[in-house]
Amino acid sequence: MAVNTVAILSPGDMGHAVGRALGEHGLEVITCLDGRSERTRRLAEKGGFRDVPTLKDMISQADLVFSILVPSEAIGVARRVAEAIRVTGSDTAFADCNAVSPQSALVMNEIINAAGGRFIDGSIIGGPPAKGTPPRVYVSGPDISLVTELDGKGIVVRSMGDGIGRASAIKMCYAAGTKGTSALYTALLTAADALGVSEELAVELRASQPDLHKRLEDQVPGLPIPAARWIGEMEQIAATFEHVGVTPAFHQGAAEMFRLLSQTPFARETPETRDTSRTLAETISLVAKLLPPRSEDRD
Repeated sequence: MAVNTVAILSPGDMGHAVGRALGEHGLEVITCLDGRSERTRRLAEKGGFRDVPTLKDMISQADLVFSILVPSEAIGVARRVAEAIRVTGSDTAFADCNAVSPQSALVMNEIINAAGGRFIDGSIIGGPPAKGTPPRVYVSGPDISLVTELDGKGIVVRSMGDGIGRASAIKMCYAAGTKGTSALYTALLTAADALGVSEELAVELRASQPDLHKRLEDQVPGLPIPAARWIGEMEQIAATFEHVGVTPAFHQGAAEMFRLLSQTPFARETPETRDTSRTLAETISLVAKLLPPRSEDRD
């Protein structure tokens, strides 16, 4: 079966860019914007999406659905899509590309298959399609050929075989290092500020690890923007690790750091409105102010 029409839920930062890339390679890209925010609508327009009135219309018209959203919404969206599949009598393929645990992927597999659809376990590693290296879309399951035929159309598709959960597993392990490390560095910088040694630590990092310090200056001020979305991702990683007997504590802590970042006023920015003049020191100083008072401060 050739894929001609791809539906994407939802056209956010990653979703709209994937859709735009696929559209530039000749596919029709659709979505349902009912109840979506104004920013999502703008991104969908920017991506060249065709808006359809209802989720049922979307399922009826799509050969393949990509679910690209926050982990906390993944199973709920799968349930709504399953209901639309059941009502329309279609056998639409549903590729969950969210940062979820293999256990969550297995739950969604049951939901979609029970409705008569076809579930594809997926995950995305890398930034949105643009100039430079395209994102890698990992897929696993019996129907992955529907996605692998999109390889080279603005995305790189990599097969992980027939086992549901394998594509999700590689994302969990990869993001455990990338985003988990970002949380760790934010935590130690915040602790240094609270302990009054931020300037001394900055001098040491510039001298002994200049590349790391430059990376922190470039990345940390922007972390509050995705922080709320990454809380659930860290919790999914923690659950994945715990399931195989590895301590979940590292990424439970990472979730707490992202929760703290999400409470700053900087979290209300978007990639388009981010204050790029804000420094690393200014960002961390405000984060440290949100820490609970120490026992000696309460005495």
